[in-house]
This record gives sequence, C-alpha cells and structure tokens, in this order.
Amino acid sequence: MAQTYQDGRAGIDAALVRRLIAAQFPQWRHLPVRPVAVDGWDNRTYRLGDDMTVRLPTARGYVPAVAKENRWLPVLAPALPVPIPQVLGVGEPGEGYPHPWSVRRWIDGETAAPERIRDMAEFAEQVAEFILALQEADATDGPGAGAHSFYRGASPAHYDEETRRCLAALRGRVDTARAAAVWEDALAATWHGEPVWFHGDIAHGNLLVRDGRLAAVIDFGTSGTGDPACDLVIAWTLFEGRSREAFRRAVRQDDGTWARARGWALWKAMLCLASDSTPPDEAAGHRRVIEAVLAD
Repeated sequence: MAQTYQDGRAGIDAALVRRLIAAQFPQWRHLPVRPVAVDGWDNRTYRLGDDMTVRLPTARGYVPAVAKENRWLPVLAPALPVPIPQVLGVGEPGEGYPHPWSVRRWIDGETAAPERIRDMAEFAEQVAEFILALQEADATDGPGAGAHSFYRGASPAHYDEETRRCLAALRGRVDTARAAAVWEDALAATWHGEPVWFHGDIAHGNLLVRDGRLAAVIDFGTSGTGDPACDLVIAWTLFEGRSREAFRRAVRQDDGTWARARGWALWKAMLCLASDSTPPDEAAGHRRVIEAVLAD
C-alpha cells in the first residue's frame, strides 16, 4: 500500500521525494535528496544529487504551471541570454502525492541581493536585456494570460475589487489618495499590443547571480503571453536611484506600460501590507515599495 505524505510544508518532505524517484526514475534512486537553502511558495524544491532538482507543486492551483513549463521552457531557452530551468523528467502522481512534478537540471547561483551584485546599474541592464529577449521570443500558440498565470499579463483590472479593499484598509497608513490615483492611471492605460511573452515574477528570488552578474532566471510558473507590464515591477522592489533609471532606459517600454506596471506593484505591495499575517520586517519592505511607486 502506498504511504501517504504527512509532514513537511504541504505534506512534502525528502522521504516522499526519495520514494517518488525510486518508483518513477530508478536510475537516480541512489542519489541523495536534500532541501534547497531558499525554497519557493508555489512549489517545493529538493536537490537530487549535485546536478538536478525535484520540483513539486504545493497545491492544486499551482499544477497548471507544471505542464506549461514542461511544454514551453525548451522553446524559450534558445532565445534567452542566460540559462533557464531545463526539464529532465516529468513525474506523475504517486506515493500518496496527488500532483504531477518534474526533475530539472540544477543551475548554480545565489538569489539576487544588493550585496551579491557587482554593479546594480549594470545588473539592471542585464535584467532589462532578459526581459526584452523574452518579449521578442515567438509567442505563437503561447499560453494567454489567465488563471495559470494568476492573471499576470492581463489587465490589472482583474484585481480592481481587491485593490479597492486594500485602499480602504490602509487609509491612514499610506497615502491612499495618491495610491488611488496611481491605480486609476493603471486602469486607464489599456494595453492594445500583440501578445508577447512575460515571466510574471521578475523578482530577486527568481534571479540567480554568479560573480556579481545575472547568471540565470528561474520559476516560470506565472509566465505566459500577453501584456508584459508585470515584468517591470522590479523597478521598485529591487532597483532605486541610478539602477532604476538604468533599468528604465534599457527596457524601453512606453508610458502606458509603465503606468500599468505601477498598478501591478501597488496592488501586490498593498495586498501584503494589509494582511495581518505579513511579518513586520516584510511589511516594512512592502511599505517602501508603495512609497517608491508613489514618489516615482
């Protein structure tokens, strides 16, 4: 009888991963399995030996990203200036675990942080180069924005009701009058372009650094084709001053795209700041993002 999974976040632990590998990829059953140092939320990731990882969705809502990445990562990789995840094997539900999962090649690097980056303005230009290359990749038959991307790539209007609740909840804590004006500008800047590829979560945790430079981009779970405005949010979450201006120049987006990007940044930061479950140090970071968006 298959053993069901009970411990670890979302019931996933190293023992479960070892059983899945042994049952479905016996050629790798001898390799050690251990958690990665920095894990994500949508998926849990484990090292498999020295050269591979195992990626498992933590809930049903994240499952569509698995098939999407398996289908499209090999298509996108040749068009991009730095490595992205390479799928080596596709796993099926088993051993009490109910979702499909995958084995990928390990990419060496550390998540982006100012102290690991040689020159922030240069790094901003490298990120912009990646975004532009992704936008230029062939979007024919690509997955249009929707639930699988948590509506990144669609209009920020999808989150209008949620944003207005946040504005009401944060009254007196942030300048909600200015925030409301930024949000209205985002809604008014309707996107009319042809669909292009977007990553959906260009954030420090998904940018890997080696020798002070951008080495890889990971986690395409919210990727798709549509409006690329969501990929500009990093202008306020990581960059500032000279690096923000370098990013703005290098990424070459129009005013309407920037207006929608401000809306995306504001929505997410206000949502997190308004949540009672957000730790104080993280809340302070979200407040800084809101202030940067309103000041820019």
